[in-house]
Amino acid sequence: MLAMLVILIVGHLLNELGMGKTIKSSIGWAKGWALLALFPLAGALLPVRPEVIYRAVCRLGLQTLILIPLFLVAPFVGLPSQLYVSPLKIVGGSGPEYFAVILYTLEPGTGVPRWQFFAPWSPAAGMIAVVHILCALEEKQLGWKVIGVSAGLLIALLCQSRLALVALAIVWPVSFGVSRLRQPWTWFTAAPAILLLGLLSPQIQGLLDQAVQRFTSARADSSRVRAALGRIAVERWHNEAPWFGHGIVENGPHLVEYMPIGSHHSWYGLLFVKGLLGAIALAIPLAASFWMAGRLALYQPIGRVALAMLLLLTLYSFGENLEILSYLYWPALVIVGIAARQAAWRSQQGTGVATTGEETPEKRRQRDVPTPEGDSVERQ
Repeated sequence: MLAMLVILIVGHLLNELGMGKTIKSSIGWAKGWALLALFPLAGALLPVRPEVIYRAVCRLGLQTLILIPLFLVAPFVGLPSQLYVSPLKIVGGSGPEYFAVILYTLEPGTGVPRWQFFAPWSPAAGMIAVVHILCALEEKQLGWKVIGVSAGLLIALLCQSRLALVALAIVWPVSFGVSRLRQPWTWFTAAPAILLLGLLSPQIQGLLDQAVQRFTSARADSSRVRAALGRIAVERWHNEAPWFGHGIVENGPHLVEYMPIGSHHSWYGLLFVKGLLGAIALAIPLAASFWMAGRLALYQPIGRVALAMLLLLTLYSFGENLEILSYLYWPALVIVGIAARQAAWRSQQGTGVATTGEETPEKRRQRDVPTPEGDSVERQ
């Protein structure tokens, strides 16, 4: 992320954008891209236990369940869509939607209500819902687990985010499968499944094409605008600023309803604003984190959870701009940092990832991480 800042400054110099825009963009970097490094750093350096995050997510889920009836009846009893805009808007931001308290929105053209809860827009709420579900699934107490998972599922359904439903079907099964690669039954189960997939590949391909078509046609206008934004971003990046990008975000033409070029897609946005070097600056640490979490997932549950979070972020990088939502999905980033701490600690002990079993309380005390005793999560 520090490389992102250097690339940003160089891009502003090459495009002669001036000192004022450079300072403004640097502040935007500090509120966005920098958090993608600071939250994992906090998880890696501070004695934070993942159980505390899991319980906190479930507690937030309880508040959500209490408020959901109000959200559901609001559009049908005449309550206003937007309640108010927070005075904190004076500190600046990408737009008023980040500070607005909105009960619901109406889908353009159809008038169907859609809910975004505490996110700036509905697809972002779907992303946070999946993060919370992944956390709630790790909660030890059944009651809190049911509350957390139920709240996350309701948010994912009510926000009507297509990508959230796809993530729910893909992320956890893939991470669970990777974490079981050391088990012989995994390979014995996978062998006939792969053989069957090979035999039925034409039919499966047809079903996938049909699913993609339905996914796209569910919101045809949205899919059209997203595709056009991507084409414009790639063409202008390739022809005008391949290495360091254009430095700032620009609004597109009427064809894309004047939306910012490269929005709704982290990689297109990076290519347009920060060029190829900006995309590499995100791809390298993401790949390194996948390697770390994938290895740790074979031996510790925190590795599996971190791998699921990274899969989710990668999936949403093709549908959202990750940097502007980092303040919402911070639990995922902290968990990645905790996993990195565990992996580093195992390596320092000379065990690498060759040791099986969970980390014992004695080992946890050796690295100054508080050991849960009784219901310490509840007390914290």
